[in-house]
Parts: sequence; structure tokens; C-alpha cells
Amino acid sequence: MSQDMEIRNKLNDLAYNLKWSWTPSTAELFSHIDSENWQKTKHNPVLLLKKISDERLRMLLADKSFVDRVNQEHDSLQRYLEANNTWFSENYGARDFSVAYFSAEFGLVECLPIYSGGLGVLAGDHLKSASDLGIPLVGVGLLYKNGYFFQKIDENGWQQEEYPDINYLHTPLTLVTDMSGNRVIGEVDVADAVVKFQIWKARVGRVDLYLLDTNLEENQAPYRDITDKLYGGDSEKRIQQEIVLGIGGIRALRMLGLYPQVYHMNEGHSAFLVLERMREMIQDMGKSFEEALETVRSTNVFTTHTPVAAGHDYFSIDLIERYLQSYINKLGISFEQLLALGRKRPEDENELFCMTVLALKSSSKNNGVSKLHGRVSQEMWRSLWPELPVEDVPIGYVTNGVHAPTWLSSSLRDILSDSEGNIDWQKILEVDDELLWRLHKELKRQLIELVNSRSKIGKLGNLTEDVLTIGFARRFATYKRATLLFSDEEKLAAILNNPQHPVQILFSGKAHPRDNGGKELIQKIVQLSKREPFLGKIAFIEDYDLEIARHLVRGCDVWLNNPVRPMEASGTSGMKASMNGVLNASTLDGWWAEAWESSNKGSDGFGWAIGDGKVYESPEVQNEVESRAIYELLEASIIPLFYDRDEKGIPRKWVKMMKEAISGLGPKFTTDRMLKEYVEGFYMVDRTDDKILV
Repeated sequence: MSQDMEIRNKLNDLAYNLKWSWTPSTAELFSHIDSENWQKTKHNPVLLLKKISDERLRMLLADKSFVDRVNQEHDSLQRYLEANNTWFSENYGARDFSVAYFSAEFGLVECLPIYSGGLGVLAGDHLKSASDLGIPLVGVGLLYKNGYFFQKIDENGWQQEEYPDINYLHTPLTLVTDMSGNRVIGEVDVADAVVKFQIWKARVGRVDLYLLDTNLEENQAPYRDITDKLYGGDSEKRIQQEIVLGIGGIRALRMLGLYPQVYHMNEGHSAFLVLERMREMIQDMGKSFEEALETVRSTNVFTTHTPVAAGHDYFSIDLIERYLQSYINKLGISFEQLLALGRKRPEDENELFCMTVLALKSSSKNNGVSKLHGRVSQEMWRSLWPELPVEDVPIGYVTNGVHAPTWLSSSLRDILSDSEGNIDWQKILEVDDELLWRLHKELKRQLIELVNSRSKIGKLGNLTEDVLTIGFARRFATYKRATLLFSDEEKLAAILNNPQHPVQILFSGKAHPRDNGGKELIQKIVQLSKREPFLGKIAFIEDYDLEIARHLVRGCDVWLNNPVRPMEASGTSGMKASMNGVLNASTLDGWWAEAWESSNKGSDGFGWAIGDGKVYESPEVQNEVESRAIYELLEASIIPLFYDRDEKGIPRKWVKMMKEAISGLGPKFTTDRMLKEYVEGFYMVDRTDDKILV
């Protein structure tokens, strides 16, 4: 093989393993090939390599330094993939064990738009940390031909959704084929039809993610579109997707020869996997319904992510009967027994079928995603265990985390990494204040540059990186109260336009296509940003994605989060911000309530609490109290502290808080910590001789 062909093959190896997304040197290599197309392709190395001109490629291949870089990056990837000294192997050795992790969305890289928000990004970070820790895990999801949606804001500030077809042949995915090179095709019963699906694979470091796709010519038109949009369509489309994900996902694993020992459901969307696993045991192993249910329960893990009722899937009895009638005979049960699996009160004939209830009833390990959310979930679902006091309801918690190598800025990562590339969070305490502040200002400069180049809905005027910058970016659900800061527009205008101490605010995020309340919040922000006295002080960045998120959580000064307690189950964006030295100002909900309680001890060590966590019966009173608290924090604490500079222009006390945020919160809220808790408390509990004894 010629050297040119060898380098081309190595570039393809690097492009098709998403490890590049958390390896800055590999990403920089692709950017060096063609920086303009690297941006235009949304950081898609596969499409980048397809677009490169022959002349440019010949020039690169003739450049010894470039060839050396490719060899170095490829060697580094191979060492990573072949390492036998991972955390899992050192703690559990080599054994026949694996976990199947099911999720309706995965936020891994922006060129694979199969995520909508925090749930998907959490799932992506879950896979990345599983890879880093060497946990034998496989992901299962769906491949949406239109993704979630691309957001456009019209001249009236109203969100519009665009759904372009995505050519996944030009992304870091490969179609799964058999030994003869033919596509591996599975099928599921969807009502009266047999629906076929093909399987795509993404390599996420050491972990494989399998994505099911019904967009096949073999399917009738309505069923071809089952996997067209993430969270699109009505209840009927949703149940079709969840049958493909849960039942089809199990069948896909079997077709690939995979029989994991533990099945982790990330939210209830995949809970129909319970029925397929029980069918296997009843039909193939001769177990009774009760025996099959107990075996499935002993090997299932379920994570619930929201206290919001709309976040849990409910299906009418007519839909369940039409789509799951065939499973009654396969399971050897009555229709009433099937319904009982998804009802809080099986005797209530009017109760809908709930996927969360199905998951809870069929899992031995259930958890919320923060300490507070665990307690809220116990109260929310206590009727499933009426004989138990609420504190004994079997729903624990594993607080979410974020994948530090993905979200930590390269400049901070270089400072905090040891000789083996591991992050030592305490090293930040030794960093010179001037250096840390200079690095932060550079990240803010890059953020402002991104806003001014990409936002069609407002520029940041002539403001510099010395201006206090507040960030608010997340899914635009109404309980997150994106416009709480606008409760007193006159006061806010005075704060933003203070000539000595100016402030600017950046917003970004998408509302669900059917959530008009969320769209109205976006519209209000956009319209305000276009008129005095907010012009040039507020900007809304449309089409929020992973790239925008990275810039925001690294370049802002303050991360604002003001959900209605206790509706925010976790809130991982604040974790990403804190590990970059961005200080949180948040209501005491989700992860921040836990961080504040366990680490902050009520001081202003690494951020601020909005209010005292009290929940008022009146939403109007709640909004009034907490909006006033935000203004007071800004005027009395945050703004004065930020602009308290020494003779060198360094806000020493602010930088001290940045260091405390990085060192105190960084190590506690990573997916590495989270995955270790799942392994030790959920995946490997009471395992002896590779047999699960949960």
C-alpha cells in the first residue's frame, strides 16, 4: 500500500470514530485540512474529506508535518482503543458482561442532529464516559432522517421549524452489513403491518451505538416515515417510534449476536423492550409470564428525567390494543394484564397506559437524576408502592454529570491535565490569576465573535470581552421561565445600560414545535432585543446546537438558571459552565440545590442562589419574589464583584470564585463520577460468577 493510501485510510479511521469530538488535537487536524468547510459541514469530518479537492489533498499528503500529525493522531487513537488498563478492567477484570443503554436521542456531535436537548446530550456524554472508563456498553437509539429541526426566527420573532433530509451516508455512521456485504434488516409488527428497519453504527471511542432506521423502500409510505423526526407527530407516531426503539432495539441486538446482562432505559421511551425480552423468555425458554417478568425486572435499570407530566408518555387504550394486541398471545396473558403493566391503578379502566409506569414496574433499579429529583420522583410515583412510606419508595438517585473532555475548554484542559492526560481539578488553585483571566477573556472574545457572525437577531454592539456577560441557553419550556429577568423592564434596562458597569445577555434555545408557550417566550426576547433600550445589549442566537453550547458555557461570566422548583430534574448546562469557571446564579433546583447544600455551605464560594428554595402556592408570587431576587443579586453582589478590579484590571475576588467553582464542582459533576455510580450501584450489584442477583 502506498503511503498516500495509508494516510487516506488513517484519516478515514479518525473520521469514523467520534473520539475526535473530545480530542482537540484531532479536531484541529480536520480544521487544518479546510477550516471553512469544517465550519460549513458542522464539524463533519466524513463530509469534509469528501469535499476536499484533489489539489488540496495532494498538497497535504506532500507535507511531512501533516503526515506526521495524521500518524500521531492515528497512533493515539489505536493506543486508546487497545488499552487494557481502564477503570473497569482494573476494578472488575475481564468478564462476559455488558450493558445495553437505550435512549430516544443521543447528543454526540452537531453533524448528527438526533438530539433535542439535555436528555440527548446526557445520553451522548454517557457513552463517551463509558468509553473512557472501559465499561462494556452498547447504545441503542433511532436515526431520524430529518433530525430534530433547524430553527429559524421570522421577522416577528416567531420560531419556524425546518426539516431538511439528512444524508447519513456523508456522516460518521456506517450501515451494518453481514458477511456478504448485505444490509442487516430487522422487522417489527406495527399494528397490522410488518415494518422493516436497517441498522447504522456510530463508533464512540470504544463504545458502539446502533441506530434503527425505517426509511426503507421495502416499507409502505406511512411506516417509512416512522423514524423521520425526533419527537415529531402525534401519539400514534410516538407509539410507532417507541415500538421500533424498544422491541426493534432488542431484535437488532440479537441479530448482531449481542446478549447484554443489563438493560438501561434512559427515560420511558424504550420501555417496550420489556415486552420483547419477556416474549423471548416465554417462547424460547419456556418461562411463565411471572418468571419472565421477574427475570426481566432483575436485569433492568430505569432512569426517569423529569417531574413534568408532559415529559411522560401516555397512550390511549385503543392505541395499546391496536399496536400490542399480538403480544397478548405471545406473553400468554389477558389484555387486562398487559394494561396493568402500564397503569398506576390497574383496576381503573379509565387510566391511560404510561411508559414510565411500565419501566418502573419492570426494573429493579430506578433513579432520578439529582438528590432533589429522587425525592420528587418518590412522591410522584408512590402510588405504585402504596404499602411503603414515601421515603422507602424504591427510586434512588444518581446525579447527572457532564463529559469533561467534551465540555472543558482546550486552554483549561491543557492547564489541568497531568502527564497522562487525566484532569486534576485542584491544579486550578495554583494557576496565576492573570493567566486564568486572560484565558477567560479570550474565550469570551470567541463567543462574542460567534454571536456577531451567526446571529441574525441582534448584535452585541461595540461591547468588549470586559463587559459582564450573562448566558441563558436551554430548551424553551415554560417552567424554565426564560423571561423572568424581564419582569421589570425599566429596572433591567437601567442595569444593562449602566455606563460604568454595563451588562449584556445572550439567549439561545429551541421550543418544542407544538409548545406555543415556549415559542412566545422566544418571541418576547427577540422583540425586546430589537428595540431600545435593549438593542445591542441582548442577543438571541438561533438554531441552538452543541457548538453554540460549547461557546456559551465557556465564554459567559454568569450562567443564569431560574426554573420553577422542583421542575428542573437536573440541569447539566450549569455543570458545564462551572467547570469552565462560569459562575452559576440559579434557583435551588436540580443539581444546583445539591451543589449548594453539599459544597457551598451557604457562602458565595462559587455562585449564587436565587431565593431560598421556598415554593409558593401562587405562581405570580413565586415569579415576583424570585425576579426581585435576581435584580438584587445583580445590583448588590454580581455586578460590583465583577467590576471590582485591581491596578492590573484583574477582578481578583471574581477569579477566586472561578477557581473555587472549577476545583469544587468540576470533579463532582462529571459523567465519569456518574458512570462509576451506575456501575457500582446499579449495573454490578451483587454480581457473582457473572450471574446477576439483584
